[in-house]
Amino acid sequence: MDSSLFQLLNYGVYGTAILVMLIGLYGALVKKSLLKVVIGLSVMESGLNLLIVALGYLKGGTAPIFSEGFLNGSNKIMVDPVPQALVLTAIVIGFGVTAVALSLVIRLYRHHGTLNIDEIRNLKW
Repeated sequence: MDSSLFQLLNYGVYGTAILVMLIGLYGALVKKSLLKVVIGLSVMESGLNLLIVALGYLKGGTAPIFSEGFLNGSNKIMVDPVPQALVLTAIVIGFGVTAVALSLVIRLYRHHGTLNIDEIRNLKW
């Protein structure tokens, strides 16, 4: 593959990740339903995870495991495993945070009968 085409595709992944983050940010800031806000935060987190994985990629890199190239002492480029481990941890933590947020949304709906932020804000506890 031509190196300029690879750079264009690589920038496309960055652009896609940033676009997904912006869509999630829009959903979290503009929408009035608490359920849509939680979904927007989850989408934004997915875009950030995609960006971190894309930043950690190396062209021609091999998996960061004990492979034949590693054992023979060849100078193959290996992909850094730290961004992958961070993203895996962030996915698990994000799942837990989303579950807690959705449980709070369910409790608010049962108590107030609505998920509209403006209506909940005007109510007295």
